Amino acid sequence: MFRVVRSGFVAVLILIFLSGCNLIHQIETSAQAAKDAGSILFYDDFSDSGSGWRQWSSPEAVIHYQDGVLAFLINQANYDYWSLAGKNYTDVTLAVEAELINGPTDNDFGLICRFQDEYNFYAFLISSDGYGGIVKVKDGLYQVLSSPNGLEFGKMITQGYARNQLRADCVCSRLTLFVNQQKFAEVEDPDFSMGDVGLLAGAYQMPGVEVHFDNFYVIKP
Repeated sequence: MFRVVRSGFVAVLILIFLSGCNLIHQIETSAQAAKDAGSILFYDDFSDSGSGWRQWSSPEAVIHYQDGVLAFLINQANYDYWSLAGKNYTDVTLAVEAELINGPTDNDFGLICRFQDEYNFYAFLISSDGYGGIVKVKDGLYQVLSSPNGLEFGKMITQGYARNQLRADCVCSRLTLFVNQQKFAEVEDPDFSMGDVGLLAGAYQMPGVEVHFDNFYVIKP
């Protein structure tokens, strides 16, 4: 099963400038027990509203800290909004927990790595109706790298109003997406070798998508 991303439509992207094993075990061991603290390059549980992710409020979208999460509300059809950590990395593993709270399951949300500018970056996306993939935005145009037919269906994605764990490996030219600790897709692409990291959420034809992100990690691979 496939779904085409923004078929026949080039999404206008709104930029928001912001300040091999069980990954959960690795995170808990290194971040919580501090047994390998050097492997954690950056972590945010969004409990501190001053941690650097700029909030945004407009009729089209709202991004803000809310009860220990970074909440995205997308009120504009066929648009993606994102925020960045204000970092610069080459090879990293990213991880985050994401949950659809309200709105249509026909949506997209996930992780960003090697962000150059609003027209050039990689995104690791899933939707609440069970699709996902690795996307390159180059010169403002979306390209699904993981499939020529658009986002693919993945049974490891928990559909509906549920929480999913996303992981993105950006190592050399290899890009890998994991969902709920299962590999979803892997591709090779050499275009972007370093850049910022962040989070993204968007709506398709129906607006009103509300996604909450929690426990964002940047880990040395």
